This record gives sequence, structure tokens and C-alpha cells, in this order.
Amino acid sequence: MSRAARLALALLVAVLGLAVAAPAQAAGYRYWSFWENDGGSWTYATMGPGQSRPSDGDVEGFRFAVSADSKDATKPRGAADFDAVCGDTGAQDGKKRVAVVIDFGTAEDAPDGETPPKARTACARVGEDATAADALAAVAKPLRYDSSALLCAISGYPKSGCGEQVSGHKHSPSATEPAKKSSHSLPSVGVLAGVVAVVVLGGAAIWQAKRRRD
Repeated sequence: MSRAARLALALLVAVLGLAVAAPAQAAGYRYWSFWENDGGSWTYATMGPGQSRPSDGDVEGFRFAVSADSKDATKPRGAADFDAVCGDTGAQDGKKRVAVVIDFGTAEDAPDGETPPKARTACARVGEDATAADALAAVAKPLRYDSSALLCAISGYPKSGCGEQVSGHKHSPSATEPAKKSSHSLPSVGVLAGVVAVVVLGGAAIWQAKRRRD
């Protein structure tokens, strides 16, 4: 095989490798994520606020942002300390106190035409059997949910939308995220065009080399 033919074949193999590895355009989702605080650090909740039942002294967090999945999700900002939030709320028989941290996110993550309110904290004093959703409702109404019980808005923010897709992130839904249909990654049109071009050039190089030998 001639040098030109070997070069064309090497280029073809390299571009085909890129075509296999190249993902499709990824997408993320704009939604409220739910967090639990343990020892001063935020942990992405393993269940939704409607199923989680915090204890007296727990800290729960909610963050609005564009995220791909639980590994990519953005944590609530600022320190989360139960005493700082609930220090002035006394204990009461038959009730529990839950510190609630609400981070409305940044202007970059906000839906078009909306401005995120300032982050805030509140101490919810609720019944002993109350869920995290009950605690949130006690301090941050109005809440809005969709038909699948996905939390869409806290204190009326955002005004509309719920877990809508936003280009630029790769998504893998979990128990506390909006579940969306996923698709397999395919080579991009540009990569495929490059493959075709290399095949054509490679074939031409081989043909020319063979012609010179003849």
C-alpha cells in the first residue's frame, strides 16, 4: 500500500473514532431541586419532599437552577445552620421545627422575563408527622405542583413552566428530578460529513497511487 493510501486510511480510522464518541447535543432541565443538610454540608435528597419526613432540628434546602442530573445539580448557596434559622422558635409539644433554606437561583437560570427573588430562610413549626413539603408549605406559599407531583414553583416563582428542557446539558433523571424521555447519542451531522469527506479523499488518493504504479 502506498504512503498516500496509508495516510488516507489512518485519517479515516481517526474520524470514525470521533464519530462514535461524539454525543448528540445535550440538554438540561430548569427545576427546583431538593436538598438535605447533614453536619453543615448539602446532600441531594434521595426522595421527593412529599415523601421525606424530617425530624426536629433538621435543615431542608430548595434550589432553582438548570441542572442535568443529581451529580450536576446546583446546591443552595450560603450556610445552613439550624440554630441560626430556628433559634428564636421555641420547641412545642406535638410539633417539630424544620429550618427551610430557599435559593431562587440566578438570573442566568431564570425563565425569560422573570427575576429570581432573593434567597431566604424560614423556620417551619409543623406537626410531628409532617413531610418536607408540609414544612415548605408552612413558610413559602403559594406552591405549585404539576400532575405528577413535581414541585414547579415556590412562593409563586417561577410564574409558569415546570421542569422544561434547556439546551446545553446532558440529563439523567433521578427520584427527585423531572423525569423526561432520553435518547441515544448519535454522531453529529458535522462529524458524519467529515467521515464522508475523508472516505472520498482516501479513495481518490488510493486511485491516484494505483494509477501512478500502472
